[in-house]
Amino acid sequence: MVEPVASPEGVRERVALGPLNRWWPVAAAWMVKDTPVGLTRLGERIVLWRDRDGTVHCLEDRCPHRGARLSMGWNLGDRIACWYHGVETDGSGVVRDVPAVADCPMTGRKMVKSYPCLEHMGGIFVWFGDALHEEPEEFRMPEEFTSPDWSAILCTAHWKCNWVYAVDNVMDPMHGAYLHAVSHSMAEGDREARMKVEDTETGFVFGKVGQRDVNFDWIEWGDTGAFWLRVSPLPYRREAGPGGHFGIMGFVTPIDRDNCRVFFWRTRRVSGWQRDLWHFMYRNKLEALHWTVLEQDRVVLEGMSPDARDREFLYQHDTGLARVRRYLEREAEAQLSALAAESAPAAEAAE
Repeated sequence: MVEPVASPEGVRERVALGPLNRWWPVAAAWMVKDTPVGLTRLGERIVLWRDRDGTVHCLEDRCPHRGARLSMGWNLGDRIACWYHGVETDGSGVVRDVPAVADCPMTGRKMVKSYPCLEHMGGIFVWFGDALHEEPEEFRMPEEFTSPDWSAILCTAHWKCNWVYAVDNVMDPMHGAYLHAVSHSMAEGDREARMKVEDTETGFVFGKVGQRDVNFDWIEWGDTGAFWLRVSPLPYRREAGPGGHFGIMGFVTPIDRDNCRVFFWRTRRVSGWQRDLWHFMYRNKLEALHWTVLEQDRVVLEGMSPDARDREFLYQHDTGLARVRRYLEREAEAQLSALAAESAPAAEAAE
């Protein structure tokens, strides 16, 4: 077993920017078209573009020549060209051409970090691995993403807060009865409750005792190659169309220490013509109501002080978010300790 050698400061920094060795959603599919798109995720600058077949590629947003941002350049289909001097790099990070000079030593060499990526359910996921985990591990997707019995619609937004604040918000079922009390789907339910934790194979469920299918009654934290949050089925009124209650599959991706991108897939067990009807009704009647709820969360979180967690007083309703915080800290510590253990022999040999 690797001894814990990571510093507390290093662990806090890694948690603030997101633990590595996971798949993270970085953008909605509609955000990446033909033109290269530059983003910051987990504190790292990346560039995404689509090749001629529509497949998404992801690289470090840095030209190996002089460090200009590749996202400012041109999409050549199977490669991207830097605006500064035209250096062409393919999706694997290999320099394919340096048009300004013949026989350049960079040509044919992997000079740029590449990121494995996949596109699914209208979202683009990228593997962020450390030096010991450059090859991606399996992303065991939740049922809502793989079963034909389910349908999902993605809502995504930029929030000006650290990503853990947004995770804390979702891991707090009690706020639905207060912050969202006038919502079309959260207007009912007890405003006082006891909470309990139930372990699962992939994480745990945290929720209210004695209340189900009424108002944000429970939340599930899962880690299956990506960190995700499953919100309990929320009641839809009859006029919301077929399919019964809806749920949410949530992901929160760090941008930097002070910003994050939230991805909330609205899920419903519905298929066939009923699926098409729900999508139509959602776009024309329900979407604005859902955005109102997300805006309430955003406004509260963005209004909190950056040091709010240093002066908080948690109680029993906060057991779920406290458990997630400990999980992330342990994961960050294990990753940093493994890297330190790997580099220790080389450092000793150099001395």
